[in-house]
Amino acid sequence: MDAPDPGFRVRLADDCHLRLLREADARELHRLVERNRRYLSEWMPWAADQTLERTVGFIRTTERRLADNNGFEAAIVLGGRIVGALGFPGVDWVARSTSIGYWLDEAHQGRGLMTSAVRALIEHAFGEWELHRVEIRAAAGNLRSRAIPERLGFEQEGVLREAERVGDRYQDLVVYGLLAPER
Repeated sequence: MDAPDPGFRVRLADDCHLRLLREADARELHRLVERNRRYLSEWMPWAADQTLERTVGFIRTTERRLADNNGFEAAIVLGGRIVGALGFPGVDWVARSTSIGYWLDEAHQGRGLMTSAVRALIEHAFGEWELHRVEIRAAAGNLRSRAIPERLGFEQEGVLREAERVGDRYQDLVVYGLLAPER
């Protein structure tokens, strides 16, 4: 199964689509992180000290993953502006499985944007890549993030206790899985 074409674009709504992140997005993406730093730092280990240089490095890493056919990262673009990101941090081609990670500008939550975006990636994983399993891990206390896999029919498979360090605390992660025959 091939990596998506660099022109990858998925329409989510009239004024909203997904497209691959590219290095030229670094400043805009970093400004979005800065506007959401307080909120994101509550849940994401990388958010508290994310710099422009680290944002550039992240995008370069995602471009290498794409070139290696080992996942990709997409921007959620609404009205011509990036409002979030999501992607596959890697693909296990032997086990035919992957996971999805995501985050969205706090001001754009509650509109179904991320649910639509995650649904599009699920379709890509099971359709284009013909994978068998997709996993999502969300912080136990992040009810908005957890609602997405629950809404999309994922099965809650368990809780990884204190599996992620965010700042000076550890948080439990709830593991959700969806199998190709279940979608």
